[in-house]
Parts: sequence; C-alpha cells; structure tokens
Amino acid sequence: MIKTPVAALLMATCLACGALMSPTPALAQFEFTVMIAPPPLPVYEQPPIPGPGYLWVPGYWSYGPYGYFWVPGTWMEPPAVGLLWTPGYWGWSAGFYTWNPGYWAPQIGFYGGVNYGFGYPGRGYYGGEWRDNRFWYNREVTNVTNVNITNVYNRTVVNNVTVDRVSYVGGPGGLTAQPTAEEQRVAHEHRIQATAAQVQHREAAAARPELVASVNHGKPQIAATSRPNGFDSHVVGASRAGGPVTVHAQELPKPQPPPPGSKPVANQGQADYQHQQAELQARHQQEREQLAQMQERDHAYLSQQNANARAQAQAQAQAQMEHQHYQQTQFLQQRQAAEMQAPRAPAPHAPPPAHAPPPPRNEAPRPR
Repeated sequence: MIKTPVAALLMATCLACGALMSPTPALAQFEFTVMIAPPPLPVYEQPPIPGPGYLWVPGYWSYGPYGYFWVPGTWMEPPAVGLLWTPGYWGWSAGFYTWNPGYWAPQIGFYGGVNYGFGYPGRGYYGGEWRDNRFWYNREVTNVTNVNITNVYNRTVVNNVTVDRVSYVGGPGGLTAQPTAEEQRVAHEHRIQATAAQVQHREAAAARPELVASVNHGKPQIAATSRPNGFDSHVVGASRAGGPVTVHAQELPKPQPPPPGSKPVANQGQADYQHQQAELQARHQQEREQLAQMQERDHAYLSQQNANARAQAQAQAQAQMEHQHYQQTQFLQQRQAAEMQAPRAPAPHAPPPAHAPPPPRNEAPRPR
C-alpha cells in the first residue's frame, strides 16, 4: 500500500472504481464517462491475416480500474455474412469523455472521424467489401500477403483528411467530425453488438498491466494481434506513441507566463498584475515539485515493498500507482492552466498545499 494520505485516498477510490468497472459481456456494451481525455492512438503495423473470412477490428483505448488501457487491434470473424465493423469512439458530452461502443451492421456508421488506419481513415471503410457472400480484401491497406487468398483487389484510398493520432471527437483538442445523414440512418437501424470473442479480447487486455496507458506511456508492447486473445504469439508492438502521455509531475513543462494580450483585472494596476503573475508561477512550480517528490516517494516505497512480491502482483500494483500519478498530474495541470487564464486579485499569503488535491470521486467512469 502507498503510504501518502493522498495516494491512499486515490487507491481507495481506484479500488471502488474497479468494482464498477469489472468487465462483463453485458457491461462491455454500456457507455462510460471519464473526465480525462484518452491518449493519442499509437503507431503500429497490421499483423498478417490468419486466414480467409477474417475482418480487421482496429485497436482502441478502453477504460478500466487503472485508467485507460489499450485493446489491441485484431482479426475477427464477423457474426454473419455481409456485416462490417463500425469501430467505437470517444466523444465529448457535458464536460465528460463518453465511450460509444462499436457494432456490426451491413453499412459503416459514424465513428467520430477517428483515423484508426488500415482502411478506417475516419469515415467509411476501405479495407475490403462483400461480393456474393465472399469478402474481398483491398491489398492497398490490408495485410493479406501471407496466405493464399485469391479474392483480393487493389484500390488506392484517397484520404484528404490530415493524419492525426487524436482518439476522440469534440472537447478541447478533439476532432470536429459530425455524422452524415447516411451515418445517422445506420445508427438507427438494426445492429449487432460486439461478439463474445471481442468482449473476451477486451477483458483479456484489461487484465494485462503492461497495456495500461500510464504504464506504457501510450506505446503498448502489444498493439495488435493476429487472432483475438492471442497475446502470446504473432503480436505486433507499437513503433511509437501517437503523442505525449504525461504521467508524472516532473514531466510537466515549467509554468509559463500568460499569453500575449492578457490584461489585468479591473482596478488592478499593471505592476500589481505582473507581481501577481510572478507569485502564481512560483506557487505553481512549487506545487509541481512537491507532487513530483511525493510521486518519487511512492515509487521508492513500491520498489521496496515489491522486493519479494510475485511479478504479476507487482505489475498490477505498478499499474494502479501509475494511474494515481496520472490523475494527480492531469488535475494539477488543468487547475493551474485555469488559474493562469483567469487570474484573480492576490490572495492572502498562505503556505502552499502539502500535496496536490486528489481528483474528484466522479472522475471514475460510470455506466449510463
């Protein structure tokens, strides 16, 4: 157990969240809401297709007791002939990031404009198509070179969308895609939820601490698999993270002065305003250093406690601790950014807090 009071409180919160987030086939189809944005999509190669009849299901960031974790992309058999997979996506609603589950249907629906690659450029699907109850593969974007598959064609995908690793639509820094009338129609027609194999694939990923974003920093060791749940052979690791995943306070940049054009509040002179900003930056830097020291103590304590622990238990403890650090760092950064953008009159002098405040309890995802 982590010794610091803030970390202990966060651990209790995470354990409570774990009870809510225990993955089950029914729960996997629910929407979840989270206060922190999902990480960028990692960069990885598509593994070879295991045989005819498989369709590609791209990898995505899901959410569990230890925060965001990567569900590797994999080849899946569709539940019926003629169906295509519309990936799930994270959207933005009322200050929360909301997960919209994927589904099987005869047409591709809206998936947030997220560029999952391999035939999913953000809208539609170009990795293959059904012809006379057989699926034909587009070799331009699909890896079908290792098996004897004759139902193939070559079609270059013209993508005018800027390649972006952002994994969500709406909200600060998110994509701006909107569903078309056709995509809205697909969303209201009959759909088939994720298959049992897909649910089991997600559950297996949730049980692997190395797939947690705060542990792998957005670069999962297993980014894709040739078959669902096949995490031990024929796997592909990410070549790099799609963007920075800030976990610890020491990784944050030093506080910056307000942007050009910022004006002092009413009845406050320029000299007073500059003095206030200097004090605010100094306090922010001190808060970050204090949080970094606390997180370093957590790491040292966990290393000492895990000297004789089993490897799996150690990995789970690390994933839990890194998720706590990720939450602490993100909320500190968000609060300090808000203070810099909306300065107030100088507050009475008071010693800085011993630790950064823990995230609110409603940060955990909840089924809707």
